[in-house]
Amino acid sequence: MTETHVPENSPPPTRWSEVSRDAAAAAAYRSRFAALEAQGADLHGEARFVASVVPPPARILDGGCGFGRLTRMLTQLGYDAVGVDADKHLIDIARREDPATEYVHADLTAMDLSQENLSPWGTSTWAGTRGFHAAVLIGNVVPYLAVGTLDAAVRRIAAHLVPGGLVIAGFGLTRADLPEKANIVPISEYDRALRGAGFSLQQRYATWDRGPWNIGSSYAVSVHRRT
Repeated sequence: MTETHVPENSPPPTRWSEVSRDAAAAAAYRSRFAALEAQGADLHGEARFVASVVPPPARILDGGCGFGRLTRMLTQLGYDAVGVDADKHLIDIARREDPATEYVHADLTAMDLSQENLSPWGTSTWAGTRGFHAAVLIGNVVPYLAVGTLDAAVRRIAAHLVPGGLVIAGFGLTRADLPEKANIVPISEYDRALRGAGFSLQQRYATWDRGPWNIGSSYAVSVHRRT
């Protein structure tokens, strides 16, 4: 049996990699959302929420962007958006469908958008890492991180934000509200990681349309500000 070579110091594989292993899986995931859109499903609640918190124009980092569903909408709304994802096949779809937006294939725990050649067009458009006004993590990005990497991911995100920049995240909190391969991340653990990276909680809701949050909520939409 041929062993898979893992480069030294490379990030551990995300839990998402157990769900989407190849181009066919990425295409199937994209097709599922295309079907929802064709059925008239509202797929832009997250974008409306972001716009209500950080009006355009602003620089937005879409962490765990997948095939660019949110990133594309942010660009259309007038944001300077960059999508980042560890799934190369989803990034390939995003680049193909949305050439107007920059997409970067990188793990959130190791990304450095100040490096050259991160985009398919050559040198990254960003002059440095501290240029984003907000980072957005939707679609259960947090529960799909590799186990034990939440702190590292938050620190890397923080390094890319301007002072006072925001982290906006939404994810399920219970087994019943998460896909099978996703981790359960208690909201207290998420808040601890954000505090450790210098953030304070500003807003919390149970839905993207601002449903009221309580301790029994099965989903959390949180806004943290870098202090």
